[in-house]
Amino acid sequence: MKRRHFLVSAATAAASQGWAGANDRVRVAIIGVGSRGSAHIREILPVANVEIGALVDPDGNRVETNAGMIAQKTGKRPKQTADMRTIFDDKEIDAVTIATTNHWHALSAIWAMQAGKDAYVEKPVSHNIFEGQQIVAAARKYNRICCGGTQRRWWGRWRKAIEMIHGGAIGDVYQGNFFFPGNRESIGFKETKQPPGWLNWDLWLGPAPMQPYHENLVHYNWHWFWDFGNGELGNNGPHLIDISRWGLNKTWPVKVHCTGGRYGYKDQAQTPNTQNVTWTYADGSVIVGQLRGLYTSEPMSWDFFGSKGSMHIMADGKFQVYMGRSKKPEPEVEYPPNLSHFQNFAEAIRARDPKLLHAEIMETHLSTAHCHLGNIAYRMGRELKFDPARVKFVNDSEADKLLTREYRKPYVVPERV
Repeated sequence: MKRRHFLVSAATAAASQGWAGANDRVRVAIIGVGSRGSAHIREILPVANVEIGALVDPDGNRVETNAGMIAQKTGKRPKQTADMRTIFDDKEIDAVTIATTNHWHALSAIWAMQAGKDAYVEKPVSHNIFEGQQIVAAARKYNRICCGGTQRRWWGRWRKAIEMIHGGAIGDVYQGNFFFPGNRESIGFKETKQPPGWLNWDLWLGPAPMQPYHENLVHYNWHWFWDFGNGELGNNGPHLIDISRWGLNKTWPVKVHCTGGRYGYKDQAQTPNTQNVTWTYADGSVIVGQLRGLYTSEPMSWDFFGSKGSMHIMADGKFQVYMGRSKKPEPEVEYPPNLSHFQNFAEAIRARDPKLLHAEIMETHLSTAHCHLGNIAYRMGRELKFDPARVKFVNDSEADKLLTREYRKPYVVPERV
């Protein structure tokens, strides 16, 4: 399918800005129906006036299984396709949710918005920083509702914690720490072979270089190969850095330093299983992140340090505030209820108002970009200085090369959206 078949003209895009859904119904296509896409299905089905109209995945087995489940629950079978481009021409589809492999996230969202669809993009919203910039540019140019999947921004405990931090509960905040235990075992080695008949290998590869199929790529361990994933920092890191950045109210850092490696075993994977990252901002404040894939007794957590006290947030979102040097936490506060992120997405679509979104695409782009910066510092093996105004590294053309990638035609993220 040629690109012009699913790009809309400026006039068409402008006309689609008004909401025209029948009885406020939002019909969505879910692009990528693996573990996360299946979660999208489960979470969308209870949302009033939102209908799953199509499923997209190059794995035909996944599409068939999920379509059957939806039909059983709703009495209506969604459309099924391996090629997402076919749904961009479908006028019955209002929006897409994207839960593909990382290297497809940006192009899927950009194509969808160019075709007049709104987009919900799972984390990380991009495979590199250039792609994140282009998603934001497409959302602005085509006036689309676009958000990312940093779900904790909808959850009551985290919203209350950040509200208190921003309200001065622990004073002026100068540092945020996070810790993530990945508990990753060796993936071993898999031989190359012919792709199975149920998989469209060309579509699965998409923007990535053509290469042989092996079973460590399909379906989960692609996370640990640079062509497709972004390691643990790009996998779970966006959730963690998003909370930390939200709490400190920061946009871009000016320096980034990362150490780590793939420790404990030799296997086929390329990305580190252990990383320690420091992002430094213009005012001297920092975010420090630790991701540990081997053995640890520590649970996932966040910590914020301020001029009056500190806050410790646990994996389930409950938090404790300690004032001054006291070792006794302050009394627990009441948490507001969790919100439905897909309901929030649908409400913003109906209102045509991106300000209603709790995780608008610029916020999730910034959090994802922090992860990319950390990975680039790791791959360069040195501390890097970053210029937020130019969105480039300072006098470092070698590091700048990793801000983007070479794309395999026709799966090219455009320089101009």
